[in-house]
Amino acid sequence: MSTEFILETRGLTKEFKGFAAVQDVNLKILRGSIHALIGPNGAGKTTVFNLLTKFLQPTRGQILFDGQDISREEPAQIARRGVIRSFQISATFGHMTALENVRVALQRRLGTSFHFWRHERTLRQLDDEAMALLDQVDLGSYARTLAVEMPYGRKRALEIATTLALDPQLMLLDEPTQGMGHEDVDRVAELIKKVAASRTVAMVEHNLSVVEKLCDRITVLQRGQILTEGPYAEVSKDPRVLEAYVGVAA
Repeated sequence: MSTEFILETRGLTKEFKGFAAVQDVNLKILRGSIHALIGPNGAGKTTVFNLLTKFLQPTRGQILFDGQDISREEPAQIARRGVIRSFQISATFGHMTALENVRVALQRRLGTSFHFWRHERTLRQLDDEAMALLDQVDLGSYARTLAVEMPYGRKRALEIATTLALDPQLMLLDEPTQGMGHEDVDRVAELIKKVAASRTVAMVEHNLSVVEKLCDRITVLQRGQILTEGPYAEVSKDPRVLEAYVGVAA
């Protein structure tokens, strides 16, 4: 089913013992765009991602992907639809090489993730595809490097490669530049722009220069609710956004 918006939420709400972490969020992510969720700490951004991928169950509301209601689906079902996410904390296998990390993701896509008894020779059929993905994120020279020995920025690029191995339609990137130096931020921002050329990306991001550079549309959250939405040039001039970030009215 082809729709203008690849993902929509309607009245999405998550309550914890009466506290509304996310409240009546109506989000629309345009197909083929880069869409950012921004807001101060505690605004509910990661909670929204957890709801979209069903790591948390909504208290109420709907989630639609490609026009189909996925509100009741399990995380594995949603991943199979092509909604794939990364996390704030690095999630690579430290004592496996970059190539092996990507190969594990390819095994999962092929349905052989738990075939641990297979000899490594049977997995080498995936090496060419794994190398192509590493080259796509400029990690070809790190193919034989253990993930634990890679610089932090390159580990984040490796996570993007493993996400791409699952052939996502919608990539959800949670703080992809968190904790990086300026050079790594620029490298990962360019990488996100590159991989977004053929898919939709939604990202939670604190670095507003990255948001300005990459994103077509921005949703600002505050206290679990949408404060405002629009392109960066419009949102950045909204006095409510400045107040939400620094605590004073513009």
